[in-house]
Amino acid sequence: MADDVIALDGFLDEETVPGDLHGSTARFRLTVSPTDERTDEMILPCTVADSVLAHAVIHDLVPGDKLRVTGYLRLPRTPDEPMWLVVTELAVLETAPELSDPAAAVATAVIERCGPYVCYFDADVPEVEVFTETGVRVGTAPEPGGIGELLEAFEHRQAASGE
Repeated sequence: MADDVIALDGFLDEETVPGDLHGSTARFRLTVSPTDERTDEMILPCTVADSVLAHAVIHDLVPGDKLRVTGYLRLPRTPDEPMWLVVTELAVLETAPELSDPAAAVATAVIERCGPYVCYFDADVPEVEVFTETGVRVGTAPEPGGIGELLEAFEHRQAASGE
C-alpha cells in the first residue's frame, strides 16, 4: 500500500470548504502543473479525512498558497464518479502574497495565477502585465482578453529558443 502514495506540488485554487457540518473533513482544489506547458496543467479535487489536518486546511490556507500534498489517488470506478486525491499529509511550501492593505474596501490591483504565470491586473488601466512564476517578464496584454495570445506567443518563443 505504501507504493500507492503520491506527492504533488500545486497551488490552492480557491477557498477550502468543510467536507461535513462539523468541519472534521475538508475539501479543496489544487492546481497542479508538472511542466511549464499549460496543456499539462490540471485541477485536482482533494479531500482530507483527518480532523486535525482538516481544521488546519479550513482555517490556515488561502488561495494561492503553494502546497505539497501526499496521499492516495482515487480513480473513478464508474463514468459518473470523480477522481480525487485523499490527502494524508500536507505542507505549505510558499504562502500566497498578502494584500498590502487588507482593510481596504476595494482592491485597485489584483495578482492572479494562471498556471505557471502570474498576471497583474490594475483597475486604472486596461493592460495586464504577465510574468512567469519565477519573475521573468512575459509581456503586456492590451486587455484581459489578450492574455491567451500573449502566453501562446511567449511559449512559441521559448520552444524556438530551446528553453
